Amino acid sequence: SVLSRYENQITILSDYLEEFPETDEPVWILGRQHHLNTDKSKFLLDISARLWFTYRRKFSPIGGTGPSSDAGWGCMLRCGQMMLAQALICRHLGRDWQWEKHKKQPEEYHRILRCFLDRKDCCYSIHQMAQMGVGEGKSIGEWFGPNTVAQVLKKLALFDEWNSLAVYVSMDNTVVIEDIKKMCWCPPQSSSVAHTSAHFHRSALGHNKNTAGFCTAWKPLLLIIPLRLGINHINPVYIDAFKECFKMPQSLGALGGKPNNAYYFIGFLGNELIYLDPHTTQSFVDSEENGTVDDESFHCQQAPHRMKIMNLDPSVALGFFCKEECDFDNWCSLVQKEILKQQSLRMFELVQKHPAHWPPFIPPSKPEVTTTGAELIESTDKLFELEEEFEILSV
Repeated sequence: SVLSRYENQITILSDYLEEFPETDEPVWILGRQHHLNTDKSKFLLDISARLWFTYRRKFSPIGGTGPSSDAGWGCMLRCGQMMLAQALICRHLGRDWQWEKHKKQPEEYHRILRCFLDRKDCCYSIHQMAQMGVGEGKSIGEWFGPNTVAQVLKKLALFDEWNSLAVYVSMDNTVVIEDIKKMCWCPPQSSSVAHTSAHFHRSALGHNKNTAGFCTAWKPLLLIIPLRLGINHINPVYIDAFKECFKMPQSLGALGGKPNNAYYFIGFLGNELIYLDPHTTQSFVDSEENGTVDDESFHCQQAPHRMKIMNLDPSVALGFFCKEECDFDNWCSLVQKEILKQQSLRMFELVQKHPAHWPPFIPPSKPEVTTTGAELIESTDKLFELEEEFEILSV
């Protein structure tokens, strides 16, 4: 029966492949190579395994009185969710995990999905992202750019103890190896000592300890690199390097698209980018009593969209996931070999040491509160309400 369902799924999905050309060129999807002529079914299964987040309607109003749908403004937030969800899939289930309709999935899968449901108490919900964006100068209901989404994810990850991600967003097109290693090896400690640097020593067991004796481990890294690849249009000199990023095993794709029209780019075929499109409005889905989620609407079950790479808006953000330190070291080697040494005009810089003219790097730490991220935002809303009441009374 499993084989029957598998074949049926492939038959249904294959109906949508007519728009893909017959070609001997490989298709690259998030670090995996596919050949449409020989393993079309694997290509389609790879696409359908990605978590697909779209506009939703009929969820509880954001902030209590805000919008109950993100149609028309939330596409970049949904793309940010898709990139982060891919990192969590790699962290808990592995890059080669596959999804099949009606097949029982592990608890980790449903737990990942629950992180993104459209509820204020879910750590990466549209509610959390929209309200955290206020601190980045974006009103609720306002369109985000790639860098803003990256900054919001970086802040929200501080409250996510289950996934325990280190989110590094590069500055000035520069990735600093020293800063990333300091952040990923940062031991659990209170904010009073979080700003002090520690030297780490490897024990015979392969664990790491700092000088204070805390045991520490590498925090899985979500690396986001916001870039500007041209002025009004993408500069052709960057195209090969941009495509090369989708070949890396650490690839989480890219955020970008066209002005006010965001897409989640997951790969390429020739000079066309392949992307998941969030511009479909679906109804709000909540978790069941047993914690599972009716997940069919969270997977794109047709061939993905394509666009010519030269039509891409030059403002993009690359994403990479490094579960272990060796993954990051391998990524650094690939960048040096495939991108930096091959390009006259570099897409970004990779440096060993923190630039002397930059402010000191301080690994971000969770604010000293006993609430979750959702409760923190809720308490902040109440604070604003009290301030407004005080102003009225003063008048």
